[in-house]
Amino acid sequence: MKMLSFKLNEQVKFGPKVKREEAVWDVVEIQQQLQVLPSFPSTIIDGISLGFDFVEQIRKLVDAAQKAENGDRFKCAFTEIEWLSPIPRTPKNILCVGKNYDEHAKEMGAEKAPEDIMVFTKSPTAIAADEATLPIHAEKTSTLDYEGELAVVIGKRGKDIPKGMAFDYVFGYTIGNDITARELQEKHKQYFLGKSLEGTCPLGPYLVTKDEIPDPHALSVVTKVNGEVRQNGSTKDMMFSVGDIVSILSQHVTLEPGDVILTGTPAGVGKGMNPPVYLKAGDEVKISIEGIGTLANRFA
Repeated sequence: MKMLSFKLNEQVKFGPKVKREEAVWDVVEIQQQLQVLPSFPSTIIDGISLGFDFVEQIRKLVDAAQKAENGDRFKCAFTEIEWLSPIPRTPKNILCVGKNYDEHAKEMGAEKAPEDIMVFTKSPTAIAADEATLPIHAEKTSTLDYEGELAVVIGKRGKDIPKGMAFDYVFGYTIGNDITARELQEKHKQYFLGKSLEGTCPLGPYLVTKDEIPDPHALSVVTKVNGEVRQNGSTKDMMFSVGDIVSILSQHVTLEPGDVILTGTPAGVGKGMNPPVYLKAGDEVKISIEGIGTLANRFA
């Protein structure tokens, strides 16, 4: 199921994409009007915490709408809504894995990739939506860079999760752009400030449930800047797999429903070019991951 979050009439809502249409089912409205279920979550994170019972609830609501008189009234065209990040706000900081692709580690100056997992965080206030225009932050940096990544969304609370059970705790996947102010990253040594400027973590367009992506390690990751391919990688080249990442992180941090984990970026970032080429006002970045879609943002 492809799910999205959106705003309609100043209300934050969520729902599945309508199959073969550029529209979303307003499942909150379906429940309010048709009272199909005894209860239904009011936020997507509350829903995710129910696991695949949440998906089944949504399917029942959509089925009821399709059978109802004038059921199309529960569809919202994409042109009528304001897109939000699939997870509008995480329970805590976004968890990120650094230098998880060997070639990216090398282009960033490392002689070899890290033997141990490298982890940093981004502020949840950095989250932005697909198609949003993002600030270039010219007053703070001249070295804003892109990083296209597969993002994992946690669906169940867990601590000390064995690697073999890691996918039991995954709800689904989305696309992330780990936008980074390189000079701030280097100046402050710790990555948090250089990674957390407003609008530097766009996510989307969809949250795709894990049943639709049986192997997250066989996905192409392509980043284009103004139509030029900059990154052309595959998640098969991740050094720490999704199972590794979920298990290792859970040894130190309790994972919670709605937590977002960025799994690292392939080679081809702006800093890795010779000479480096950073983002500027007017640029458009598109990140495509097969099975999920394309995350697109412009900078101003």
